[in-house]
Amino acid sequence: MNSHAHDHHDHSEGNIKVAFFLNLIFSIVEIIGGVLTNSVAIISDAVHDLGDSFTLGISWYFAKASKKKRDTKFSYGYKRLTVIGALISSIVLVIGSVFVVSEAIPRLLNPIKPDTTGMIGLAIAGVIVNGLAAYRLSKGHSINEKAVFTHLLEDVLGWAATLIGAVLIHFFDFPIIDPILSVLIALFILYNVYRNLRESFQIILQGTPSNVDMKKIHATLLEIPGIVNFHDCHSWTMDGSYNILSAHLVVENDQSLKQLEVIKAEVKKKLDKLGINQTTIEFETEDEICEPC
Repeated sequence: MNSHAHDHHDHSEGNIKVAFFLNLIFSIVEIIGGVLTNSVAIISDAVHDLGDSFTLGISWYFAKASKKKRDTKFSYGYKRLTVIGALISSIVLVIGSVFVVSEAIPRLLNPIKPDTTGMIGLAIAGVIVNGLAAYRLSKGHSINEKAVFTHLLEDVLGWAATLIGAVLIHFFDFPIIDPILSVLIALFILYNVYRNLRESFQIILQGTPSNVDMKKIHATLLEIPGIVNFHDCHSWTMDGSYNILSAHLVVENDQSLKQLEVIKAEVKKKLDKLGINQTTIEFETEDEICEPC
């Protein structure tokens, strides 16, 4: 790794580390604050932030773990462990959201006015703390930083909604807004959990990456001079960003090693532009019989 890439890596790890501690400390503060202010909307936001703290912690861990090289035990490296991290975070968020909804439903039927002054103070703090963490990651270069920035931006919007709700309750005495907000936030969290789980299982089941167009790849392979046909073309992703492709390429008879080298280089060059980070190729002649995998 060159020094420039190394600087980016350390910068990425440092940003995620700062965001993690900011989020974790504030999550604890807001859980206590939610109980003291008697606001399920605040507790709902706290659950969301706590779930994001898990995500940040896992992202920080893997930012460090990514320095570890491949070994005989994990020949592809440790990238896919991030999927396990996403599953753990999703389980935490589901449990938290179910708890919040169970607390909010009775209050929809019998609204209880929360301590709006404390609620407004916590909401303002939530916007500031999450806003600072999001700003810290907004100019990040790594996949980790960009993914975490999206989570934190969602948190900022959630706290902004809670702030508006708290102001409405304070000035218009409309306490039912609090449980309504908490249910909406919980539903929003569950929607994002569904998206994360769908993506995680797509990776685990080695589905074709969402950003890879297999039809375009097939057409591109057939455009390369020397390639007659192909089969057993498979693409999957290690962690949602590092994509791999393997294929059996049928080439014209009597191709020299030098010509095959040129074909291979052209294949990798073109597929790199189509989102494939690693390509494994097996050449076959037109006369060769190969059983499909």
